[in-house]
Amino acid sequence: MDTLNDLFVRLREATAPAEIEALQDGIWHIWLTAGHPVLDKHLEAGMRALSAGDYTLAIHEFTSLTEASPDYAEGWNKRATAYYMRGEYNASLRDVRETLRREPRHFGALSGWATMLRMLGDDRGALRVLGRLEKICPAWPGLQSQLRDLRDRMEE
Repeated sequence: MDTLNDLFVRLREATAPAEIEALQDGIWHIWLTAGHPVLDKHLEAGMRALSAGDYTLAIHEFTSLTEASPDYAEGWNKRATAYYMRGEYNASLRDVRETLRREPRHFGALSGWATMLRMLGDDRGALRVLGRLEKICPAWPGLQSQLRDLRDRMEE
């Protein structure tokens, strides 16, 4: 079985969309294992609540997860997603930073961060964040066009 580091090395070199997707799936599989039955229960309950649109319950479950296991990056990332879905962008951005403090290669957090920065009108910040994503996976689908669009907008 590939380790997380192995998958990231291969992701950096991957060019085919299907290969990139398969590598991302392998990484997500590792990230979505909290490592303890109680923690996994909070993660699963939070993800079910998130899917059902119950963002308050999702935030509660992910908060329990981050409090019980503050080093687990995906707890912070999932809570960032729940805050984002509820329209609480500042709280989401705080949790994105916590996610990236624990897992600097978290492409989901980087992508979400760039999206929020663009929504908030911070093209320069979004460009910087997408540059970090480019170092992880230069062939990320749509990334190069996003970078071009941002650079073009900043030149105007």
